[in-house]
Amino acid sequence: MSITKRGSVYRARIRDAVGKEHCRHFDTRRAAVAWESEQLTAKAKGQSLDLGDRTTVGEYARRWATGRPFRASTARNVEGLIKNHIEATPLGSRRLNAVRPSEVQTWATDRSKLMSPGRLKILVGYLRSIYRDAVLDRLVATSPVVRIAMPSIERERVIPLTVGEVMALADAMPDRNRAMVIVQATCGLRISELVALRLEDINFLKRTVRVEYQFETHTKRRVEPKTPRSRRTLPLPTFTAEVLAAHLAKYPPAVDGSLFSTYLGTPYRIDIYSTHFKAAVKKADLPAKTTPHACRHFFASVLIDQGESLVTVANLLGHANTLMVATTYGHIMPKQEDKTRRAIDSAFAADRDRIERTGE
Repeated sequence: MSITKRGSVYRARIRDAVGKEHCRHFDTRRAAVAWESEQLTAKAKGQSLDLGDRTTVGEYARRWATGRPFRASTARNVEGLIKNHIEATPLGSRRLNAVRPSEVQTWATDRSKLMSPGRLKILVGYLRSIYRDAVLDRLVATSPVVRIAMPSIERERVIPLTVGEVMALADAMPDRNRAMVIVQATCGLRISELVALRLEDINFLKRTVRVEYQFETHTKRRVEPKTPRSRRTLPLPTFTAEVLAAHLAKYPPAVDGSLFSTYLGTPYRIDIYSTHFKAAVKKADLPAKTTPHACRHFFASVLIDQGESLVTVANLLGHANTLMVATTYGHIMPKQEDKTRRAIDSAFAADRDRIERTGE
């Protein structure tokens, strides 16, 4: 083994088990030495890498995606990312074991011009997982997906709808769709969960709504929710129960039991409902960027305003943890100072009432 400097890069050389020489180039001598040490360690353990492997990043990415237990919708999304943002780039044709961190950084910077910061973060996360598996397969010594500088993700602050705006939105919808707005806003459902509701999911006696399925946009089929936490039982407010009862009296469920159906008696498709919703937003004079998801934001904001814990809100929304709730709605949570004042004032008010009653 030896390390030599060639121009601005350092070349490390090693001979494999059959005596064939392989070399790698690094931006720093430290990185070259680290790679050399890894080869010595691996060789001592009988775990030498396959340095002659010519698999490209794009080829291994495809292999990696095929072996992952993705849901159908996620698999399509990953396939699109690999095809358009890895295989279609210079990085995709590079040998898996020849890529340097600087190349990954160049690739990420180039992709940032075409993708939102959030989407880019997902893409880089997939590439990091791809290289993590390549390390385990002993095709590379270390992952080059390290310390990647990316644009910061600035979340736009959620401004929840008011009760008046929700009602105005519902009134602006076609009569057949009015109850859908009320149900989503008062139960916090995702739009895919809303259109998948069946009559059997509503228990008017116990006042509950059971989320068992969601509609898949691509296949237009009823499928199980994306995560186990998404399957949940929600409280059915009295107001919502009354709205649903009136809706069912006028518009019976579809043949398959779907709670909301078209005039043809078929379940509502997400795209068709979204079209009606967009028209209602304009009619109700609400911001043009208002989407059905705003009803879900309304639900969460009401619970937070009423003092519900982040854990409770996350459970009702079907989130796996409270992080997303805190990140999305943290700015509308009551300030701790206000909560403290109310708690102290309440305690002293109760004591004053006792004194007035007993004369002590």
